[in-house]
Amino acid sequence: MVVAEVVLYEVAGAVGRVTINRPERRNALTWDTVARLRAALAGAREDPAVRVVVLSGTGEKAFCAGADLAAVANGAAGGPEDFGALLLDLWALGKPTVARVRGYALAGGFGLAVACDIVVAADDAVFATPEIDVGLWPFVASVALIRAMPPRVALELMMTGRRLGAEEAARLGFVHRVVPVDQLDAAVDELAATLATKPPVAMRRGRDAFYATWGLDAAEAVERLHPLLTETLAGGEATEGRAAFAERRPPRWPVAGPPVPRE
Repeated sequence: MVVAEVVLYEVAGAVGRVTINRPERRNALTWDTVARLRAALAGAREDPAVRVVVLSGTGEKAFCAGADLAAVANGAAGGPEDFGALLLDLWALGKPTVARVRGYALAGGFGLAVACDIVVAADDAVFATPEIDVGLWPFVASVALIRAMPPRVALELMMTGRRLGAEEAARLGFVHRVVPVDQLDAAVDELAATLATKPPVAMRRGRDAFYATWGLDAAEAVERLHPLLTETLAGGEATEGRAAFAERRPPRWPVAGPPVPRE
């Protein structure tokens, strides 16, 4: 399925693959591209066959170089609020997301990568927020950045605009795995396949709870999470999981129902 030429969307097994397809512009974002990405994510969210989403960019040079400044400054429909909505779509997807990063992940592209649950980067990946050098600031992307690393580290990166490689990114904690370029696809495929074997309802509830309670004080978080634990313990997946454990066999998860409507 091609949502538009600038965004490719395909489903292979339980994995939905969303690819920014503007290699001639280092996969930079226009407002139309953002809208197409949101449409692809909506399709993945509504498809019960999709259990994992992999986000990537076409070509060898960039995951996403951020906003296409020439395009977004010419009065095209859309605006920064659309990029913010894209980040919220990722967090509300209800399914694991994996960023496959090769080459540059800059500005909004940096924010887009770390808005995914897990980041797998090739050893040629480069991350930066260079907006300050053109008189801008990554206002919306900063929401993702300060949730992916120590906030004062994010502030330093935003103030200096400096570039950092994949190994430093892994040390800072916002890249989960660094692999040689020729092993990137295999590493992402292996991770996606592993995630796809997990119980979908427990995954959705747990992932949603993670984002919903992020930043809450402990007492409020426990108050919200306790009912979810009770409900999940009584569900079909937990029943099957206990039976499979007792019988020493792989679990056979019940088919997940439709996604919970977004508020």
